[in-house]
Amino acid sequence: MTSQKFKSARVIAVEVLNRCDPRRDYVGPVLDGLLSETNQRQRATDLVFGTMRNRRAIDTVIAVFSGRPVERIQDKLLANLRIGAYELIYCPATHEYAIINEAVENVKAYVSKKQAGFVNAVVRQISRHIRHRQSPLSHVQTRRTLVQAATSGCEFDTDFLPDPKTDPTAYLSTVFSLPEWLVTNWLNTYGEESTEQICLASNRRPSITIRPNRLKTATAALVEKLRQSGIGLETSSDESVIRIKGPSPISQLPGFAEGEFIIQDITASQPVRLLAPQPEWSILDLCAAPGVKTTQLAEATDDSARIIATDINQRRLERVKENVNRLGIQSVDVVSYNQLLDSTFDCVLVDVPCSNTGVLAKRIEARYRIKSGIIQELTKTQCELLETAASKIKPHGKICYSTCSIQKAENGNLVRDFLKRNPSFELECEQLILPSVEGFGHDGGYTAILVRR
Repeated sequence: MTSQKFKSARVIAVEVLNRCDPRRDYVGPVLDGLLSETNQRQRATDLVFGTMRNRRAIDTVIAVFSGRPVERIQDKLLANLRIGAYELIYCPATHEYAIINEAVENVKAYVSKKQAGFVNAVVRQISRHIRHRQSPLSHVQTRRTLVQAATSGCEFDTDFLPDPKTDPTAYLSTVFSLPEWLVTNWLNTYGEESTEQICLASNRRPSITIRPNRLKTATAALVEKLRQSGIGLETSSDESVIRIKGPSPISQLPGFAEGEFIIQDITASQPVRLLAPQPEWSILDLCAAPGVKTTQLAEATDDSARIIATDINQRRLERVKENVNRLGIQSVDVVSYNQLLDSTFDCVLVDVPCSNTGVLAKRIEARYRIKSGIIQELTKTQCELLETAASKIKPHGKICYSTCSIQKAENGNLVRDFLKRNPSFELECEQLILPSVEGFGHDGGYTAILVRR
């Protein structure tokens, strides 16, 4: 029997980038389909997602130091150049020789030997212009440094970035590979300092956080089980979630098959925590898929509330059933949206489809697809869902409205417009969380709790 010959992480990453246009394709399924061909699964994933997150900055470097716009470079060559540039800029622990050598060899093997010379010349030219692959941000010149993390960056030997003092929008959108209109919106809404932190958090390598299923285990017990298996981790200050350190397939972690936890960012857990649902309540989860908040509702009410979970997407509703079953929850009935009865509830959770501007680090394709016009269309859907929720609330009942967006149009502005149209409701509380790299690191999102008088 011959042993399987695995492909390198770089070869897999190039193949994914060649197959996927993030404006119309989802990267995850293509990557997942190729990961069995490499024994460097985590590295391949990091190369794909890292290159996607930082593509505008990378393309700027390629264009400046090759003297050729990326639009004039053949796609198969461009994928190799992007990954090589990404590693030179954002992976300072990887040896420079290995990056350049494999970029060239991959082109020879998968494109042509003749074109390998061009890739070799461009990658080496980029390398020659890098002064320090990793320097403290406090010791570098801003216009020649691409930010890697909160405290470090890759410093080049010449100014090639927009001036942040005269054009902060162009600077931030280039360095963090974000749409200019979106950066402008954040600058006008949150100011320069907060916008810079949002941009940084939107480009972080997001960690995996899991929420212990309190119906089956305690945080301390799950932590002990994971540590005994050699899993690196840390808990949030309130011990509500656990962050997993290092590459670990979630489905293979101890406790997964037994339903002892589910993946959930600490910000995503806030709507249910702010709501504080009670065991005697009847609850409708109107946009339930994939069921993370549904199961959180059940856990928070000791699996004693009457919870109806529905979603307009029938295929994604199957994910709700899978999660409910795996976590061993009994209080949830999963119902098709078109079979939803005209009953009323003590509470409706409406976690609406949104622009994803609070979760850009995780939703790789979102930064390529989001347009200001799309947000206007989304707010129409969000308003309709909020009105639907209102029609199903008992007197003195509550709506928990939530998004993973940080846009005012989808959050506070939309809620206040709803209250003007529906004077029988009042705002009990609201919470906006901006993405951050500080401490535990987390996504952004918004919650409003509305009460019927």
